[in-house]
Formats: sequence, structure tokens, C-alpha cells
Amino acid sequence: MNTFSFSTYKWGLSVLAAGLTLASCNTAQTTDSATTSGSSMDSTTTAAPAAPAGPTPVRPAGPAPAWATGIKPEMQAVIEALASLGGKPIETLSAQEARQQPTPADAVMKVMQANNMPMPPVTADTMSRMVMPGVKVRIYTPKGATGTLPVVVYYHGGGWVIANLDTYDASVRGLVEKTGAIFVSVAYRQAPELKFPTAHNDSFAAYQWVLRNAASFKGDPQNVAVVGESAGGNLAASVSMMARDKKVMMPKHEVLVYPIAGYDMNTPSYQKNAQAKPLNKPMMAWFFDKYLRNAADGKNPMISLVNANLKGMPPTTIITASLDPLMSDGEMLAGKLKAAGVATKYQNFEGVTHEFFGMAPLVPQAAEAQDLAAGELKNALMK
Repeated sequence: MNTFSFSTYKWGLSVLAAGLTLASCNTAQTTDSATTSGSSMDSTTTAAPAAPAGPTPVRPAGPAPAWATGIKPEMQAVIEALASLGGKPIETLSAQEARQQPTPADAVMKVMQANNMPMPPVTADTMSRMVMPGVKVRIYTPKGATGTLPVVVYYHGGGWVIANLDTYDASVRGLVEKTGAIFVSVAYRQAPELKFPTAHNDSFAAYQWVLRNAASFKGDPQNVAVVGESAGGNLAASVSMMARDKKVMMPKHEVLVYPIAGYDMNTPSYQKNAQAKPLNKPMMAWFFDKYLRNAADGKNPMISLVNANLKGMPPTTIITASLDPLMSDGEMLAGKLKAAGVATKYQNFEGVTHEFFGMAPLVPQAAEAQDLAAGELKNALMK
């Protein structure tokens, strides 16, 4: 779920534009300079090209916030940049207003530009396909890829309410580059226009579509995994459960990044990180209110994954962040999966917040988390 409050910001285009901007700023200027030597003879010399300005260390402007003891400097710089963009607390807004707020991509871009950091190269080609009315996917194929490739179905965050394919483009591109797999990013329908279980059903429909159509985009329909962030992590796990229960081929692996895994907002991490940024407890309450029809929906196993029947789920990787209300959700889910006999790898990253995963060009812990996710996917899909 993208809890920075998301607009329809075009990350890919922004990366390209920013890259061009930085390139123009960094182009060495060669100038001709006419000088007079100590003799009576005039000579014209050319000055040496100016060295391109390199990236500068990312440092936060102020002290760590009270809620973020131990926050990493790059992560704090992003949080400061986000605050500087003037977004309003999304729990005070309508869904339509919240979708127009500054995004993590905006904040990361601002920090990278301020520190003269190079933009990531474009290493994947994309195309869009319709799954059914109202639901589309964006297919990312590694540039220059040949032959049949594994497929990963990806579900973005946003509390089932905000964010879109562009908002999470950086996460997907990072994983495409690190795995060499085809990624299919799903634009499921959102609340409050369409409430639970619409996003869940759309997500499963997209997974089934991939199984039926993978060969049409050079994907291997027998070699499929799922990945999701936040609300998308909840969706990815629910897709695995639905596949199991409906006797559909299950994913070979699932990666759940700070997933929403329960309806209990009094867990240790909810209490510790109640006022965290970019996600806090009031925002989670707002998301639940917008997506769920009633409190009973919160107890549904597709929302409360920690109380679901988890036997027979695919091997799972769970990634969480220490400065995140959802950390306990992921930690508890990992424990429940292991108790159910599911091969599970769990890693919490210290000093980072919700939404850190897509910030690999800037935040070292994000690069580590993507490496972990990619390694587990490759082990499952490329044997």
C-alpha cells in the first residue's frame, strides 16, 4: 500500500526526465580561452574539460523525528523530502483527494536530484493488456530477452484505495533487472468505489489470466510466482490461498513485502509506530474504512491472514521494516506460516519505514531487500 498518499505520477517518465535534466547539468563544458604568453607571440589554448559533478552523500537536514529513533540517514532524507512537498494527512481527505497527494516517487526524485545521483537505467520493455473490463496489467519484459521466461505476478500497494501501476514502477523494474523474469503488474479496481472483495477477486482473475496467456508474451505458465507490497502483499497471499482452495495451479513462491496480514491495530508495531511516516495508525484505519464493507470483513481470512488456514501455501519470503505499523503483521504471519509447515524466510530491515522497498537507487536497505526477494524468486523459478 502506498501510504505516502499517491497521485497518478508517472515514475518512469519522471526518471527519464530527471535523468535528462541531470545529464544536461553534468555535461562537461569545453571552452576556448585566448591567452597571451610571456613572449610576444599569441597562443590559443583549450581549457581542460570540467570534471562532472558526482553524487554527494545523502544526509538528512535535521535531527531524527521522535518516532524514528535509529532511522537510517537516506530514509530520513526521503521522509524530510516528502514533508517538504506539502501533502495533507490522507485520513482527512476523500479517496479522490488522497490520490492526488505527493508520492514516494516524488520524494525519492527530489532527494536524488538534490544529491546529483544517477537515475536507474531503463532495462525493461513494457506493454499493457486488458484482463477484463476495469482490470488491466502492465507486462515488463527484460530488454533483449530471448526464449521463454518465468513470470512473476505483482500487486501494488495503496491500501486497496490509492496508488497505481506508475507509483510502484520502481519496485517492479528493480526486480525485473535482478531476476531476469517477466513481471505482470496488476491494476485491480479500488475502493471506496468498489469495496471488499473486489480487489481480491480482480487479483485472482489476473493471476488466472496470466496462467492462460503467459505463452502469448513469452512467459512460462508452469513457472509463476507472486509478489506484493503492503495491501498488495495481502493480495498476493490471498491469491495463493484462492489458488489452493480452487484447485488452480499455485504460485511456486510468494514474496510479501510489509503485508497487511490482520485487522488488529493494537499489535506491538501499531503501538510503537502509531505516528510513523509515511504510514501510521490513523491512515490504516482510513484504508480499512474505505475498503471493508463492515467490521466482519476484517475477520475474513483474506484480510486477517494471520488467522487463515495456511497449510499448503507456497514457499514464502516476508520482508518488513522496523519503523512501520505493519511490522508485527509480517512477523506474525511468518510465524503462522512456519507453524503450518510452509517453508518461510522472514527478514526485518532496521531503520527504514513503510514503502522503503522501491527506493533501491537511494536507500541501501532497499537494495538489500530487493536482492533478498530476487534471490528467493530465482531459486524458485530458475532451477
